Amino acid sequence: MDKKIHHTHENELTHSMVHYLLTIHKLREVNGYARVTDIARDLNLTKGSVSTAVNNLKKKSLVQENESKFLMLSDRGHEEVHKILSSRTLLFYFLRDVIGASEEYAHKDSCLMEHLLSNETRTGLFNFMKKLDSGNLGELSTKIDLSKYSSIDEFLEDQKGDTYLK
Repeated sequence: MDKKIHHTHENELTHSMVHYLLTIHKLREVNGYARVTDIARDLNLTKGSVSTAVNNLKKKSLVQENESKFLMLSDRGHEEVHKILSSRTLLFYFLRDVIGASEEYAHKDSCLMEHLLSNETRTGLFNFMKKLDSGNLGELSTKIDLSKYSSIDEFLEDQKGDTYLK
């Protein structure tokens, strides 16, 4: 059974779409609601451009809007956000602790790459970082604590906001 592997330019989610999804997620967690106005303010964009982007996310079944014009992530959108946050967290610690990138560049680069990782790569990175965390890779070490997660699925579920696990 051949799986079609997509190149990054074929990825369904663009970098800007990811920022909209993460912003909706964050606003709902912090305020309990998200409106086009709130997203525009948070991302420093016009309401018109946010409205256009949100309509595209609705067409992709990632975002829903209720009768009061409050936005929420669909189940699929929520799942994507957890994948993105997991990828960002793993990439941040990998880039900072393993590669030796500065915290600033680890943050910037993990943000740029977060939506491009496949499930297979994210799982492989989780398994590698878990081995690293447990001391099973010799002198290499990391500051992320993955000991409480028995699987990538548990790690995915635990992603709450767009900050790294502390």
